[in-house]
Amino acid sequence: MNSVFKGTTIVGVNKNGQCAIAGDGQVTMGETTIFKAGAVKVRRVYGGKAAVGFAGSVADAITLCERFEEKLTQYAGNLERAAVELTQDWRDDKTLRKLEAMMIAANSQQMLILSGTGEVLAPDDGVCAIGSGGNYALAAARALALHTGMSAAEIAREALTIASSICVYTNDHITVLEL
Repeated sequence: MNSVFKGTTIVGVNKNGQCAIAGDGQVTMGETTIFKAGAVKVRRVYGGKAAVGFAGSVADAITLCERFEEKLTQYAGNLERAAVELTQDWRDDKTLRKLEAMMIAANSQQMLILSGTGEVLAPDDGVCAIGSGGNYALAAARALALHTGMSAAEIAREALTIASSICVYTNDHITVLEL
């Protein structure tokens, strides 16, 4: 099968000491076929003390999640240090360099976006998003965070619901993890 699998939206929200990561469930094959509607693209790691959400190739993302959890263990749960070490390996290692995915990683205090080009970015406003519907979810989450009293988890869910009504690669089968 030569078709490309794509399409996901992940959003992270850190508000008032609450942190949530949410992901939709759609996997799209090529440009026109919904291959799966109920995929889970967010998971708890490091004994439930951290969570990740991933966009991109599923096999690549799972490999990165496993490596990230190893780094969290190696650095005693230090999210930023683990993220920096993973992205250095990701960029420098010949095998890892070929992995096509992005991640949002979070614990109860901080949230980061990780990419294979070496970026480890902390959002200025406590809101971030990745994936094909990421820009839609990001705009919605920022507006909700600024103008409502919703919790982090409520904002993450609603932002994805809004993105799913706009982006053809995002659906409303939403999984939310709170930290």
